[in-house]
Order: sequence, then C-alpha cells, then structure tokens
Amino acid sequence: MCGIAGRLNFRSGAPVRPDLVQGMCDLIAHRGPDGAGVWTAGAIGLGHRRLAIIDLSPAGRQPMLSIDGKLVITFNGEIYNFAELRRDLEARGHRFVSRTDTEVILAAYRQWGVGCLARLRGMFAFAIWDTDERSLFIARDRLGKKPLHYLVDTDGIAFASEPKAFLADRAFEPRPNPQAISAYLSYQYVPSPMSAFEGVQKLPPGHFLTVRDGVIKVERYWKLSYATKRQISESEACEELVARLREAVRLRLVSDVPLGAFLSGGIDSSAIVALMAGLSDTPVRTFSIGFDEKEFDELPYARLVAERYSTQHHEFVVRPQATEILDKLVWHYNEPYADPSAIPTYYLAELARRHVTVALNGDAGDENFAGYRRYVPLKRAEQFDQLPSAVRQVVGAVARRAPAPLRSDSVMYRGRRWLRRLADTPEGRYNSRVAVFDPDLKAEVCDPAFFAATDGAGSSALLLQAFAASDATSTVDALLDVDVTYYLADCLLVKVDIATMAHGLEGRSPLLDHEFMEFAASLPSDFKLRGQTTKYILKQAVRDLVPRDIIDRPKKGFGVPLGSWFRNELRELSGDLLLDGRLAARGYFKPGMVERLITEHRQGVAAWQDQLWSLLMLESWHRMFIDARPSVAPTLPEPAGVSM
Repeated sequence: MCGIAGRLNFRSGAPVRPDLVQGMCDLIAHRGPDGAGVWTAGAIGLGHRRLAIIDLSPAGRQPMLSIDGKLVITFNGEIYNFAELRRDLEARGHRFVSRTDTEVILAAYRQWGVGCLARLRGMFAFAIWDTDERSLFIARDRLGKKPLHYLVDTDGIAFASEPKAFLADRAFEPRPNPQAISAYLSYQYVPSPMSAFEGVQKLPPGHFLTVRDGVIKVERYWKLSYATKRQISESEACEELVARLREAVRLRLVSDVPLGAFLSGGIDSSAIVALMAGLSDTPVRTFSIGFDEKEFDELPYARLVAERYSTQHHEFVVRPQATEILDKLVWHYNEPYADPSAIPTYYLAELARRHVTVALNGDAGDENFAGYRRYVPLKRAEQFDQLPSAVRQVVGAVARRAPAPLRSDSVMYRGRRWLRRLADTPEGRYNSRVAVFDPDLKAEVCDPAFFAATDGAGSSALLLQAFAASDATSTVDALLDVDVTYYLADCLLVKVDIATMAHGLEGRSPLLDHEFMEFAASLPSDFKLRGQTTKYILKQAVRDLVPRDIIDRPKKGFGVPLGSWFRNELRELSGDLLLDGRLAARGYFKPGMVERLITEHRQGVAAWQDQLWSLLMLESWHRMFIDARPSVAPTLPEPAGVSM
C-alpha cells in the first residue's frame, strides 16, 4: 500500500526531471511514510512512496527493476495470491531476489503480458515501463480499491495516486471541470472517468492504459457479470458464502506488520471479525467509533461482537470539531467530496493507526447483497410499470404540472417527488433517489447557464449508461451493478482509501474480493432482497457467527449530526465561506439561492444539511486547490475532539 507517480514525455521526448517526480511524490508522502524512491531514464520517470507491509527489507524498495533491468515498476496495493503465483512462475524458470508481491507482478508481466491482470487477486494500481518495447503499461484493480489519475498534456502523460501530485509541475494550471462539478452536486462525489480538475481523468476500475508509439489506449479487462445465475439451494448458498468469505479473509491476514479490523456494529464488519477470530491464534484487535448522540452511536453493538470473540477492543468517542477537520478533509480528498461519513472514517483511521498498520473492514456488503433500503421501493415500483400506459401517462402529466416548492419538509415537495419518481423510468427513479441535488432541486438553485452547459439533470448520463451496459435481467441486480460501478468505486472506496492513507494505514476489504463478488453476483436476486428484507442470504449465512441483535436490527449508516452542526458549530463558518460573494461569483448558482438554503435550514423549516455540506466542501476545494494552487503540502493542525 503506497503512493505512486510518474511521467512519460512521449510527445516531446524531453528528459523527465528527477526533482519533478520527487515533487509529485512529496505531495502524496502521507501514503507512504516508510520510504521514497525515484527512477528516471530520459523521457520516463517513475516515483514511489512506500508503506512497508510485506518484506520490510530494502529489497522491497520501489521503483523496482526486474533482475535483467529491462522492466521497471511502481506499485500501490497488495496481491493476496502472490505466493501461489510465485511458485507457478518459479516453475517456469523465473528467479526472485525479494519476498515482495511487487517482484511477482514484474515476473507475471514478463510471462503473460497484459494477461497477467487475470491472474492477480488483490487491490492494485501500478505502472510498468518496458525498456525494450519503449512502452508504458498502467493498470487498476477490478473494483477500484486503489486510485489512479492521469493527465495528458503537450509533452506526454503524467499519472499519480492522487491528482494533487500534478501540482508539482508549474506548467499544470488547475481549473475546475464544470461537468464534474455538476455531477458532484448530484451525487456528493465525482464519478469516473471524470475528475474535478479540467484535463485530469481517472482510470476506471477494471481498466488498463498503454502508451506505445505515441498512442494512448484505455481498455477494459474485467466487469462483474450478473447474467448467469446458479441453481443452488439456500442452505448450499449459505455454506458456500461463508466458506468463500473465510477464504477471502484468510488471504488478507498475510502481513509483516500489526493487523486489526474496523468494527462498526453492523453485520458486515461483525462477520469479518468473527471469521478473523476463527483464523487467528491471537486475539483480533478491533476499533470502533462512537458518538455522544445516541442516534449515531453504535458502540453497544460493536461491543457485543468484541465480547463474543474476546478481541483486543478499542473504543473511541468522537466529539468532532467540524471547523478543525474541514481543511484536512479538503486536502486529502483532492476533489470536492461530501459524503459526511468521511468524518468518522477519518477519525477511525487516525486512531487505529496508533495500534496497527493494516485494518480489515466490511466494505461492499451492501453492494453484494442489496443492503440499502432504497432497493425496496425501487423494486416495488415495478408494479407501477405493469399498469396500462394510459394510467402511467396520467400520473406523469400530474407530476410534471405540479408546482415545485423548494422547502424539503413540505407535503407538496414530498408528494411531487414521489409522483415524479413513480412516473419515471427505473433508471430515473434511481437517479432521483440517490441524488442530493435531485433534478428538480438542481434546476431550482443552479444558474441557468451553468445548468444548460453541463447538461443539467443530464449529469446522470453516466449512471444511465451504466444501466444500459449492465447484463442484469432483474431490477435488483441492475441496481447492484450500477452501485458497484459508481457508488462503491467512486464514493465508498475513495472514502476509505483516502481516510486510511492519510494516516499511513492500509485498509483491506474481504467482501471486495473479486472471486467472492462473482459468486455473490451469480446468486438469484431474491436471495439478496426478499420482500422488505435486505441482505437476506448474508443474514441467514452468518447467524451462527454474528449476534442476533445485530442481524435483526435495522440498517444504520455511519452518520454524523450535520443538521445540528449547521445551526451551531458550523453556523459561522458556513456563513463566512458561502455568503461572502466568492461562491456566488463562480457562476454555479442563482443569486440568493444559497442564502435561502442556509436561512431555511437555520430556521428549522427545511433540512438542507446534505446540500449545505456539499456546498461547503465545494467552496473549500475551490479556495484550496484552484484559488491558492498549493505546490507543497500545507501545514494543517491535527483535529481535536477525540477521547478514549
């Protein structure tokens, strides 16, 4: 787990300066506190920041050269089946001088070329330079656990784990990408392949990029399929689910540094801890975050699992100081990012790092087994689609003609939204339900020119394309497919990667194992959502592992009290940042609309906390990355407010 960066001047042929690559790495030094390396040769330069996990010796340093010196790699991630691959490669005549998975990737690429990606089981983003072919090969793991951004300019191409690395090059002029900003307002994150920075792109999950003979190609090598369904009984599915998940956990316990687990009190992380306990000879170290506000506190449920499996349990009560953590979040997340659960995740990672260097988590349980409550009404809406077309047309006409009140707490607002969703397509219903600034609200508050230039509600185009590209034959599987493609990859995994790497902590996710996810995708959709029961088959499978109180309780998100913050702790800061004229001058919103959202929320006549948090993160990002254009990491105080 590390940070990578590099540059290839394939157009100009100009030598890459080592200090430029070093500067790129310095801006992401937090990703690798254990060492740094730069390798350059003419027009190519590769850089690395190391977080040492396996083979802590100097033999694991990067960039790493193959034994013959003809291949060079910079790599971020973990290959969990590297020992098995190494034995196979040794049988084919390859020699190794380290115990690293990095060297195994080099040999696998030498043996199978691009085909090596099909054999790698893990999380990764890496770049390999082939000195004989004069070609660059960049790849990202199937689900997008590890990030990779790239920038094409007049000289060639640059790449990095985080886009802030490009600021090391004074020729790079950071400008906002309006289409990305529009998508961000809808979803609280920027979906790939877009980036908030104009000219910067994300390499999508399951893709690789090659540069050869002056030509850049981006190709997909993997996509999760829902088309083929297994004929399997519930009992057989439960047995295989646990066996496969246990294997995924076992693979992720390989480490030469201390290892533990995040324990939220939910079913996913609880199942992971239970399986870890069964595979470990020593007590599992577990870490949980709690809040003073009971509606956000899950410590009692996490404690049930910790006591049952006698873990070395660490509990932390967080009293976040939002004004102190804001700049930290803006700096580390690189782009506008407004999922408020990033706040407790950041604290949890910072506190866990005091004890361990690797932490397993329960990410992807909801995307594998339909854990979100929104799936229930979206599936139920299928019944409306079976009505005669005349009835559906009448409902659609009523929805379109109903007035569009702004207040989110009004009966008219909720009723109109419900009718609009019902009359919409399945894809449109999904978009309306997940959007923070839904199409109606976006049209109401955004500047007409900005709205039109960014295709307005059409920022959902990527989601609609994902629905069209899915091979799912049921509504539930289609929803899962789209969530895996965007919400999981570009929001949830970004949240955890950035929060953990900000503190030099490696996060591992057994439920993201691609073989396990392929198994889950092959299960009938009614195994996942049955009536109103979400995660049906997972709950059945782990009943002997997880306390019943956890399995049967309603799903609870990793939330924070944003609503009260904007009336109290964030009242002054939000006014200073959102109402001093700078946000208004950016041309995103109609005059007076942001002030109206703030006023209505403060007065308690509407609940605009999610929208206001999105605006606060957007304006803070503008001021830090666009207005100030940092070329070195700023000195930011560590946020206070944590007690044990």
